[in-house]
Amino acid sequence: MPPRPPRRFASLILAVGGGLVTETAFPDKSWWPMAFLGVALLVLALRRDSARWGALVGFAWGIAFFLPHIWWANYAVGVIPWIALSVAEAGIVALGCAVWVWTRRGRVLSRRTLGQSVPFAIVWIGTEQLRQVWPFGGFPWGRLAFSQADGPLLRLASLGGAPLVSAAVAAVGFLLAVAWLSVRRLNILRGPTAVLLAAVIVAGSGFIPLATQAESGTLRVGAVQGNVASPGLGAFNNAREVLNNHVAGTEALLEQVEPGSLDVVLWPENASDINPRADADAAALIEVAAQDIGAPILLGTDRYESDARYNDMVLWVPGEGSVFSYSKQIPAAFAEYIPMRDIARIFSPAVDLVRTDMAPGTERAVVPVESARLGRTVPLATVICFEVAYDAVIREAILAGGELLVVPTNNASFGYTTESTQQLAMSRLRAVEHGRATVQISTVGVSGIIAPNGVVLQETELFAPAQLVAELPLRTSLTVADRLGDWPIIIATALALLGLLAGIVTGRPARSSRSTGSSRSAGSPRSSRSATARSSE
Repeated sequence: MPPRPPRRFASLILAVGGGLVTETAFPDKSWWPMAFLGVALLVLALRRDSARWGALVGFAWGIAFFLPHIWWANYAVGVIPWIALSVAEAGIVALGCAVWVWTRRGRVLSRRTLGQSVPFAIVWIGTEQLRQVWPFGGFPWGRLAFSQADGPLLRLASLGGAPLVSAAVAAVGFLLAVAWLSVRRLNILRGPTAVLLAAVIVAGSGFIPLATQAESGTLRVGAVQGNVASPGLGAFNNAREVLNNHVAGTEALLEQVEPGSLDVVLWPENASDINPRADADAAALIEVAAQDIGAPILLGTDRYESDARYNDMVLWVPGEGSVFSYSKQIPAAFAEYIPMRDIARIFSPAVDLVRTDMAPGTERAVVPVESARLGRTVPLATVICFEVAYDAVIREAILAGGELLVVPTNNASFGYTTESTQQLAMSRLRAVEHGRATVQISTVGVSGIIAPNGVVLQETELFAPAQLVAELPLRTSLTVADRLGDWPIIIATALALLGLLAGIVTGRPARSSRSTGSSRSAGSPRSSRSATARSSE
């Protein structure tokens, strides 16, 4: 007799354990196979045929995952915003789990145990997509794809971006759950088949070829991590010190390179919170640094206009000053701007630390850098800080001609938490997704130079001044992921909605018995002929 679905308390324990296990797949631990186990535990916890209960299980998994995963939010802005964000993200996971319970009831899916792995993965990435866009512009942190920077599934990013990598993780986790249940039921065919399919997905991904060679020359890049005196939000009060640190770091580059030998020097986000376009002293400092190094400097600063401010990356050319700027398109809600300020203030007075809301930029994230050595303009795809987590912003920059990816960021507010290494993992995935060498440059670290295949070539420590120098390949070809654009997620969303509709129309809640209840698959406990008691809904 097949084992019955787990008792409710056991389901919650499985879900909480799954969330905690999944978090260990992400930096700093980076035990990437644990993401499979974490998803498998969630699948096992979801075997009761109740959408409401499925939502509660999903919420438990989400809370157990997000509370430790984004603990850096507690460090940066306090307990209440950290908990509120974790609850919001867990709520979306709960919705996805309820959708899965409804979907698997469909007449076709309910009888196909192994085949359920694909629709489960589709529902999962649909849930992640919802988190990427809603609410308040979305918060994509914690997507399963970002746990795979050190694993073979990373190569799938070149074919379908973060959604495909997340889908593969979800499918492998589902198959492991099927294998476990099949072993318990002594099903000598289904269990090994599930394990084999999971192994093929993981091992087969490692054979996807990734090109790394230069296609349009190389760019000689310097990058400066200036550091701040102390971690935390107080770092923003030391704007002139931070600027001086980056000027000094640029001068220190001359210990590694000759003047004029670099094509561009990269400074991080907020490297000069004193806007050099409006402050003569800041402009003079940057001009001296640019003249001495003999190269343009791409630097982060703020710009204030009327009642709004903009987070800008400014290209400063020696002898010319500011010649171009890109404004961040996706400001971070409750960090760079405060939605519903009066209501948010009730929960945390920290919202008033943001005195002027940041407005979104409207131009694509491409900075044109003139290279005298190459005799042409080199477009740099330049996304600021959290924008690295959003698919469309980077893809649009690559399609607009970006030949190298730059991720300037300011991690000073997050101290010695894992926020910066989580972000580096995202940059590694983006390098593979778009086939571009990538530079993540931070005020305080972690900064890194990444090859187009996701391999970290150079990496800095947290809260230490550092300078990086590299000659990086410029690439113009588009990956399959770039060419497909949003179509995979559009199709996946449509299929998820169709699956949900099919489950509602053709499926019925299963019946279970305390004594004889059965579970036909990892995804759905279908009723046996002797079942007599309808599960709660």
